[in-house]
Parts: sequence; C-alpha cells; structure tokens
Amino acid sequence: MSGPVIVDAGGANIASLQIAMERLGRPATLSAVAAEIERGSHVILPGVGAAADAMARLERAGLVSVIPRLRQPVLGICLGMQLLYEASEEGGTRCLGVIPGRVRRMRQASGRPVPHMGWNQVEVRREHALLEGLADGEFAYFVHSYCAPLGADTVATCEYDEAFTAVACRDNFFGAQFHPERSAKAGARFLANFLGLG
Repeated sequence: MSGPVIVDAGGANIASLQIAMERLGRPATLSAVAAEIERGSHVILPGVGAAADAMARLERAGLVSVIPRLRQPVLGICLGMQLLYEASEEGGTRCLGVIPGRVRRMRQASGRPVPHMGWNQVEVRREHALLEGLADGEFAYFVHSYCAPLGADTVATCEYDEAFTAVACRDNFFGAQFHPERSAKAGARFLANFLGLG
C-alpha cells in the first residue's frame, strides 16, 4: 500500500491541500487512476464547484463504482463530502451513495448570505478520533452553498441560520464541510487525525 492519495477530481483546492499534506510530512499523490487510488493508505476526495460536474468527472475517470468500495480511510472535503451522500439538490444530482441523505441548498436569511463563506464554529456532537485535540466551538473555514442535513452519521455541526453537518462519519468514510487545508492549526490537526486513522 502506498501513501495518501488525493483524487484528481478537478477541485480548485488541490494545490493548497497538497501543501497542507507536505507540512504534515505526509505528501500525497494526485491521481485519477483507480488502481493508484485503491493502493493509497488514505484517500482524500476534494471538491469545489458544482456536484453534477464533479460527478461527471468521476464518471469519466471510472471512479464512481471504485470510491464506495474503498476500505481504507476516505475523507471528502467540501463538495467532496457532499458527493459521499446519496444525492444533491444541485441539479438533481445522484451522488456516490456512501452516506444516507440528500444534500440541499442552504437557506438564505437576513444577514446570512449564500454562499456561506468565511470562518465559523464547529460544534462537536459526539467524540471521535477525527476530532481528537480539537475544542468544541473550534473555528474552521467554510465556502459552500449546499449542505448536508443532520443525521445518524453527523459527528459535528455548524450553525448558519440553521444547523447542518460539518463533519460526518460512516464506517471508513469521513466528510468535512469546511476546508481543513485553509483552517490554520485546527485544520492541520484535523488532517493529522485523519492520517492517524486506519
């Protein structure tokens, strides 16, 4: 088994994620090749943009059936987390179906523009190794217009007019709606915790 692998799904956050991994002493290979992804010790699915476009890229790379079958720790970041769910309201997109639930557009309210962009607090709902060393109410950096509802797989939440899932966990699949690679020390600790899983 090789080291960590970042799925090359065309996300704009890939370069900063690679730098964050290098800072942790765990440089990651960028790949869209199924065999290389399957050999990775840990797999990260990043994403920025539209769900339908991202799913189309994964489909073209032959990864839609591969990712749900992975047995090593898998982390979806931002759109990558949303793709782990069954579907997204964004374009009525069918996603990877790893985590039950449907991602929906965030509700716009007075003083709460969409997209939700900037620093916000992450509230811990239950203890998990992924959150070890992170305080309840830790700040993380968000940029998104869609979110996952609360459910049995919710580990941590964020409040933006309404509560949504900030961190999800189901078996060996994990999701962060925020960008750990842009979330300073808390984000670095989160990524280090992920790399310690498995």
